[in-house]
Amino acid sequence: MSVQLLDPPAADLLRDAACPLCGGTQREARFQDPPFGVWLCTGCDLTYVSPRVADEALMSEVYDATYWASPAPRLRGYRDYVSDEGLIAETFGRRLRGLARHLPEQGRVLDVGCAAGGFLQVMQQAGWQVLGLEPSAPIRAVAQERLGDQQVRAGGLEALEPSERFELITMWDVLEHLPQPQVALERAAQHLAPGGRVLVLTQNVSSGWARLLGRRWQHYKHAEHLTHFHRGTLTSALETAGLEVQFMGPRHAGKVVRLDFVVERAARISPLLERALRPLLRFGNPRFYFNPMDELVAVASGR
Repeated sequence: MSVQLLDPPAADLLRDAACPLCGGTQREARFQDPPFGVWLCTGCDLTYVSPRVADEALMSEVYDATYWASPAPRLRGYRDYVSDEGLIAETFGRRLRGLARHLPEQGRVLDVGCAAGGFLQVMQQAGWQVLGLEPSAPIRAVAQERLGDQQVRAGGLEALEPSERFELITMWDVLEHLPQPQVALERAAQHLAPGGRVLVLTQNVSSGWARLLGRRWQHYKHAEHLTHFHRGTLTSALETAGLEVQFMGPRHAGKVVRLDFVVERAARISPLLERALRPLLRFGNPRFYFNPMDELVAVASGR
């Protein structure tokens, strides 16, 4: 079963890519989903997409307004990210309670790829000083409206001043979107305060759910998810960045969703499954915690 984008990018916007982790060009094909290919780097074992949308075209071609309010989020983006504010707040509250013993005391927190600022709102209410970085203009405007212009900057880690330091730097579902994830982790390490922590949540391509579904796995969204880590490659990336892993696992990587989210995603597995589940929505659209254990949370400290 091939999972196609709604509107595949034009050929002139695609670029062949070396491994984003080690820079190697030796690779084995995992599968092809034209115009994209999914490859396994034989040097470092990272799974990555090539060709991919050119770096300079990502904001206009992938992360425009339709990414945050997508007609088919199982293929690209989110159904209505802004309207899911309550679910996002509940998700982060639950995650933070579970991860509290791995995190530093209150201080300054930087959220890389902060989207609409939901995580930062939770942290601000808990007494943290907050700063968000967000390169996508449509959703950054929402975050700035909620938190203030001074608390949300355009761009990524390059937007920081060299002297800025943070007790906690987070990348929630961000690392897989970055053309240069290793560079981002190295920059994050440089901005840690003494005793600080970097927290990363990303997908686990070696999870049981990913292996079972194969190319139908919900995280194979090739225009946006450029890399797919597993425990080994994520550990290597963090250590190469000068960080020491304190915790890694799938336990706190779930999210609070509504039933219609599961029904919509089921269409990736099988249209028949989606049609079988859809009648359940006649009885309501309850919210619940959902964790297929196919993502990893890692907390790392500076050395």
